[in-house]
Amino acid sequence: MEIRPIIVVHGGAWNIPPEEHPPHIEGCRRAALRGWEVLVSGGSALDAVEAAVRLMEDDPTFDAGKGSCLNAVGEVELDAIVMDGETLRMGAVAAVRRVANPVSLARLLMEKGPHTFLVGSGAEEYARYHGFPLIDPRELIVDRERERWEAWRNGQGMYATNLFGPQGTVGAVALDLRGNLAAATSTGGRPGKWPGRVGDSPLVGCGAYADNMTAAASATGDGEALMRIVATKSACDLVGQGVHPQEAARRVLALLEARTGGYGGLILLDREGRVGIAHTTPHMAWAMVRDGVVQAGI
Repeated sequence: MEIRPIIVVHGGAWNIPPEEHPPHIEGCRRAALRGWEVLVSGGSALDAVEAAVRLMEDDPTFDAGKGSCLNAVGEVELDAIVMDGETLRMGAVAAVRRVANPVSLARLLMEKGPHTFLVGSGAEEYARYHGFPLIDPRELIVDRERERWEAWRNGQGMYATNLFGPQGTVGAVALDLRGNLAAATSTGGRPGKWPGRVGDSPLVGCGAYADNMTAAASATGDGEALMRIVATKSACDLVGQGVHPQEAARRVLALLEARTGGYGGLILLDREGRVGIAHTTPHMAWAMVRDGVVQAGI
């Protein structure tokens, strides 16, 4: 059977202001095309999701890498995960402040070991030891988020009042020419979070999961709720039971709401190239490329 490579990305599920719709859609479109270029040149699904997520980490539109939400003390702390569906290998980092592209640090950890998950200063020391570039944490802060944080400190604005506030976590899932799946997720986390907080994004089976036997998934939204139902593993397991990815994503988000009262979004891709895209927030930016054709929405 001929394998048709495909990549799907998301740019976060929340109440995205109308003026921010175009950059969110364009950012997702560019990321999906970047991953597609990797796939059609013979790159792996893992290469593709890393490339796509790196582009979104570098795009200040999203809550990942540069442009991330600030925590309670006005700093950026980043989390990321990558997972290879062929081998079930994964790497994750959390609460890192001096890394511009945590998705690539997560992949470095996956490949170099000996661990699979490092946090904070330990993850940064691991990066330094392996020659991974470290930055001044201030390079990750943009004026938009500094202004939102200042308003939050005064009890005003998005950070303080909006249930679906700025949470533009990014993620990607891909199927390559060899039939392998991969997933990646990266985030700056919840606005105004306590320093050291880790949500669902870097947790295997919560923020991302990939298994060639079932599917690959990436989640976004209410991290404290998503981890309680092991969202991405639950979605992949449903696909393994014969449920179409679209229905699987819908069921998991329904479970999320019913059991936790939480909200979020999922992208899901199985080994047959079937796609699921769903969210319970007002918006979720997304894009996909199959057969060279780009689709995107919000």
